[in-house]
Amino acid sequence: MSDSPLIRVRGLANRFGQNSVHEDLDLDLYPGEILGVVGGSGTGKSVLLRSIVGLLRPSAGQIEVFGEDLLGLSARERSRVERRFGVLFQRGALFTSLTLQENVALPLIEHIGLSRPDAEALARVKLALAGLPGEAAIQYPAELSGGMIKRAALARALALDPEVLFLDEPTAGLDPIGAAAFDHLILTLRDALGLSVFLVTHDLDTLYTACDRVAVLSQGRVLVADRLDIVAATDDEWIHDYFHGPRGRAAHEAAHPVEEP
Repeated sequence: MSDSPLIRVRGLANRFGQNSVHEDLDLDLYPGEILGVVGGSGTGKSVLLRSIVGLLRPSAGQIEVFGEDLLGLSARERSRVERRFGVLFQRGALFTSLTLQENVALPLIEHIGLSRPDAEALARVKLALAGLPGEAAIQYPAELSGGMIKRAALARALALDPEVLFLDEPTAGLDPIGAAAFDHLILTLRDALGLSVFLVTHDLDTLYTACDRVAVLSQGRVLVADRLDIVAATDDEWIHDYFHGPRGRAAHEAAHPVEEP
């Protein structure tokens, strides 16, 4: 892992009226890593993601991306930087009136100017990359399972060959087998494409399977961001309950099975 962060967040604040979600939050994402972001309800995991990708302007702080001050850029310059991001939203956010290949082709037509036939041909490649069968390209979102919708949304997030992939609760709503397959897909894509991944999740299995580091949000800040074993050993009540409760123990045991003598 490089010593220089790809994304550097310093002193971030997000306030909504009298409600302060983040105050003086610092966090780094390094090239090639999968960073898991966790925290209790209301800690602003998705708000943090939306701040970094430019969908929400923070109340204060600095966000450096690829060495540039994102908040200081013009709208045109910010758009140029944000095209290097791929974002998978929690509910997929696919256009229901478009087929999968049309959904994935849309950013290729709008941002790169590809012809529709070329964009749809490339979209079929991206859908295959996300693990979908060829016949899925002409299906509509309403015809798909939850797992297929997640993969289609992932294909769209990969459409413009991003350098950083942002995933908001990517396994939410999936059955355990589908969630595990998605976790392994993310690992495969990271290794094959050289992606850096910012992953908001509550799924302990995802943390143990896919993440190089884990950041815990608490009381408006990042309480700790480190390897999972170090994070799990942090002296904090929420961390203890989360990582050492029954589900946490089960996820740990699944990731580190004890061999029979």
